[in-house]
Amino acid sequence: MIRGIRPLLRGSTYAGVLFAYCGALASLPLLPFALLPALSWRSASESVQIVLVLLVWAVLVGVVGLARPVRRVLVVSARRLLRVPLPNPVAGRRPSGSLGLDRWRTPLWLVLHVAVGWTGALASGVLFIMGLSLPGNWLGAEARASLFGTSVRVSGGWSWVVAAVCILLAVAICVLVTKALRWAAPRLLGPSAAERLALAAERERLLAERNRIAHELHDSIGHTLTAATIQAAVAGETLSADPATARAAMRSIEESTRAALEDLDYVLGVLREEQSGTAPTRTLADLPELLDRLRHAGAVVEPELSGDLAQVQGTLSRAAYRILQEGLTNALRHGAGGPIVARVAAGPDGLDLTVVNRTGARTGPGPGAFPTSGHGLPGLAERVRLLHGEFQAGPDGTQHWRLAVRLPARASA
Repeated sequence: MIRGIRPLLRGSTYAGVLFAYCGALASLPLLPFALLPALSWRSASESVQIVLVLLVWAVLVGVVGLARPVRRVLVVSARRLLRVPLPNPVAGRRPSGSLGLDRWRTPLWLVLHVAVGWTGALASGVLFIMGLSLPGNWLGAEARASLFGTSVRVSGGWSWVVAAVCILLAVAICVLVTKALRWAAPRLLGPSAAERLALAAERERLLAERNRIAHELHDSIGHTLTAATIQAAVAGETLSADPATARAAMRSIEESTRAALEDLDYVLGVLREEQSGTAPTRTLADLPELLDRLRHAGAVVEPELSGDLAQVQGTLSRAAYRILQEGLTNALRHGAGGPIVARVAAGPDGLDLTVVNRTGARTGPGPGAFPTSGHGLPGLAERVRLLHGEFQAGPDGTQHWRLAVRLPARASA
């Protein structure tokens, strides 16, 4: 008995029963219209008229479900009262495949909702009235048990037993009504196959945008912090002995952090869904500025440029800058001093990028080790793969590390 009553005492079951019965009552305004065909066919038998009324009533209820706002209201109501995690319907035009079964899922839900609601309301209502009226013989109620043509009147203490059974059955019907609607809601009110594809595409777009923002933050902010840390160390060590070098390092910190703030403002604007303007773009035309910042940080950079870099435009130029920025930052962060060779070769078929530096414990000003997230090289490899390029990174001999990337010319589209 306790197990049967306990589910009804839960708020979700009570709300589910209320949801079912309200759906049944909401169909009452359509009943007069369903009676018209039966009234016009008076020659039919009573059973045929009842079946006709029920069929017309079900059709009218289903037609109401074809309206798109009805489905949205039903989804919100089922989510709040049935505690079913249903996503909001996809806005916009109906998917191309919605003319099939998917379009009739909401009418089917409405018919099921009304049928289950009326069945549960009538059955549980009758059982509750029986359970309340039998013990005190209210309304002249009495119970009889019939078996194989033999009828026995239930009275005395047995009437209380029958009343308790009626109450338990009414509770069980309430629980079953809620469970039936909770089972059917995801299948009829949940997203269709076409809507799931649209939701998956939207989720993929958001993940791609987040991934792109993570790349931008890692490439720009990570490089700036690395260079600024080393430049600050250079300025601190040379402030007394070489004030000019210290001032140059501080100016470089100011320039690099200003550029990083522009990138950060744009990224924060995207995350807040604000109009943040166009994204600050860095291309191969900004490569000299990048190399100057590294030199101010105490690095010895030997650029080797070949080909007409001015002809490299668009995505290819922006990707090349970010790849060189990440490669040079890694060389500055993990290298062992000595010259860093940066080769850029532009050809008719594509662009070749190479960064070579010494490996081992870092020497020179600044900290001996930098914390790293471990996402630098995997992020570079993913960026190159999306551009259909070739990526190699690893030891070059016993004392050098080499990063080599080839980007095809078609990536410039």
